[in-house]
Amino acid sequence: MKYITLTVLLCAVVSLSHGFCMSKPDVKPGATHCVDHVDNTWHAVGSTWINSDCLECDCSSCCSTFEIPRVFPEDCVSVFDKKSCKYIVHKRNDPNTLCQVYGSVGK
Repeated sequence: MKYITLTVLLCAVVSLSHGFCMSKPDVKPGATHCVDHVDNTWHAVGSTWINSDCLECDCSSCCSTFEIPRVFPEDCVSVFDKKSCKYIVHKRNDPNTLCQVYGSVGK
């Protein structure tokens, strides 16, 4: 019975491990640049960049670059650091003490 439970749990974790991506409007034929609508910056067709929402983009899509912690001790809190584009999980009453993350989604 415990092997069945473990198998179901692992299947669920694998299905949650995919990051998210969003399609962007197609670039018009012959265009040399496209705009990132988050930062309103222009980029050459064929290039990739990371915008201020920590998404890795090209002219046709943007995808997450970070994992979102979902399973960690109850006395901890998850905080997103936009500078490093990652979540930091630390003790609720002590930001200097990091917590173990047991499960996350994304990336």
